[in-house]
Formats: sequence, structure tokens, C-alpha cells
Amino acid sequence: MDHVALFTETSRACSKLITKRYSTSFTLGIRTLDRRFHLPVYSVYGFVRWADEIVDTFHEHDKAALFQDFKRQTYEALDLRISLNPVLHAFQDVVHQYGIDREFIEAFLYSMEMDLDDRSYNQSLYEKYIYGSAEVVGLMCLRIFCEGDEAMFARLRESARRLGSAFQKINFLRDIRSDYQERGRVYFPGVQYERFTDDVKRTIEADIRADFEAGYAGIVQLPRAARMGVYLAYVYYLKLFHKIRQLPAERILGERVRVPNNTKLLLLLGSYFRYQLARV
Repeated sequence: MDHVALFTETSRACSKLITKRYSTSFTLGIRTLDRRFHLPVYSVYGFVRWADEIVDTFHEHDKAALFQDFKRQTYEALDLRISLNPVLHAFQDVVHQYGIDREFIEAFLYSMEMDLDDRSYNQSLYEKYIYGSAEVVGLMCLRIFCEGDEAMFARLRESARRLGSAFQKINFLRDIRSDYQERGRVYFPGVQYERFTDDVKRTIEADIRADFEAGYAGIVQLPRAARMGVYLAYVYYLKLFHKIRQLPAERILGERVRVPNNTKLLLLLGSYFRYQLARV
């Protein structure tokens, strides 16, 4: 192995470590993909995780300056096809290998930059934020799974967007208290935190249910090498969604709903058996 290849492999290993440290759920999902997809998807996750950390975590630093520097380094890495930041080097390599659209990256960075400001979201900003923060991440992964098959990508594009949208809206529901108390945000348009009622919650849940149905229609059409990993993410979020639906609005405002690790393992086993029986 030459030294450039070693540097790239080591950079991808850094993104794998980041994924394992930050998300047991995402790590489980990646492990059920075909092995050839593991490091590319880890590289995508490492990139989006690092950007998200800047805007959500480093409160005692100048987050806007940090983010601008990260964005500059991202575009520099894409243009030069190298970066001494291992996360960005791994990401740019995957972008070029799989033809990930620059527009997806720009939309993602735009949504992350929106989080630097405390704001209320109207419908237009809400849709733009979800597209950039979640839908394009699904589209980046879809580029990897399709391996250059443009017809497949075009056919599954809308379903991938809807699945990412469902996942993000569930995150918004689960984190509504922390988003408001720690960051001054309420993502749902027209929703006031102090007036988050059961009726409001049911309206949001109906929207999520429609996204789930559209997303599942795409999962069953994915290449078999990618299907189980995406299905596991779907099952995990569906379980989280069911738990949220069973609780009144006041409970959602008072606690963060979780899926325990032992339940995640059971979901993995159930997904595996369904996969083996070709029911997915």
C-alpha cells in the first residue's frame, strides 16, 4: 500500500471511530450493510457529525468562526482532493469516488449554519432546514448504494428524501425540550413550546407517518447489499416513533424518549431474520 492510500485508509478509520463513539444506532446499521459500504458511509457520518458538533456543542467558543473555517476547509478539500483534517479527507475521497453532488453538501452546510442563530421556523425555512440537515444525508448514502446507477438513484431519490425527513422530524419531537431550553429553537412551524398540546403532537405525527410510508416504499427497492442496514434504521426510528406516540405531549416536554441498547439488539435480530426470509 502506498502512503497516500494509507493516509486515506487511516482517515476513514478516524470517521469510523467517530461514528462508534457518537452513535451506537448508526454503527449497528452500518455493520449490517455489505462490507464494501462500511467505510464510505462512516466517512459521510464523520463529516456530518463534526459539522453538527460545531453548531450544537462548542458554546464557549466562537461557533460562527469555527464553522466558517470548517466550511472553508471542506470546499478546499473537495477542490484539492486532499485535506490534513482526516474527517474531511475521508469525506472528499468518498464524494469523488461515488459522485456525491456538490449541491447536497452546500445544502447540508447551509442548514448547519442556520443552527448558529436562535430562530423560529416558518414552513419554507422548516422544509429547507430538513432538506439540508437530513434529506441530503440520505441522498449522499443513496449515491454510495447505487454505485453509479443513475436510473436507480433517480427512482429512489424521493423515497430517500422522505425517509430522511421522517427521521429528522422524530428527532425534533424527541429533542423538543432540549432544543428549546438549551438552544432557543422550536423547529416545527407555528408551534409554540408553551402551547405544545396533544392535538399539535398528533398533527406532527400524521405528517411523520406519511413520510415513513413513502420512505419504506424505497427501502424494498434498494440493492440487497444496502437494504438491511437502511431497514434497520427504519425499524429503530419506527420503534422510537411508536414510543413517542404513546406518550402525552406533557411527557414529551418532560423527558427524552430513548430506545434501550438491548432493544436495539432485538431490533437488529428481528431485522436480520426478516431479511433472510426475503420479507424486506
